Amino acid sequence: MKEKVLFQPTYFSLFPHGKERHVIEMNVEYKNIKDLPCEELYELFLAVGWTTKADTTQEMLKNFNIGFLNSTFVFSAWIDGKLVGCVRVLSDLHFRSIILDLAVLPEFQRHGIGKELVQRCRNACKSSEWSVQTDKAKRFYEKIGFIEDIDYFLRIPGKWC
Repeated sequence: MKEKVLFQPTYFSLFPHGKERHVIEMNVEYKNIKDLPCEELYELFLAVGWTTKADTTQEMLKNFNIGFLNSTFVFSAWIDGKLVGCVRVLSDLHFRSIILDLAVLPEFQRHGIGKELVQRCRNACKSSEWSVQTDKAKRFYEKIGFIEDIDYFLRIPGKWC
């Protein structure tokens, strides 16, 4: 299946470096594909602390992208052919959509990549109510328009979580 490139913007970010500020240019390519490479996805999850090498079996690694393959939407961010961020969504395509697994490599965080990935999700299903469950990224989501909800999420642990 041919990859669909949505567009390739250039981001400029300012970093403090001594007393000067340097502009760093990144060409970010956004794709709308579900079949993300298992190894790159695994490396991304390792980098953001969502998995460990000790906890990952060969079976898990072989099927690391299964959740993405079975999601409603998947958007990813690539720089020089390397996966630097991704997000997946489960949605009924009308009323409710849930953002799952938004991850951006730490060295590329705070450059607008996560925000752009979420915006692409929202654009894919504009009439939907959007939800996300998070603790560490609460401020990020609030900055882009999410509000805290008092609903409780209950769960039954599965085979791999």
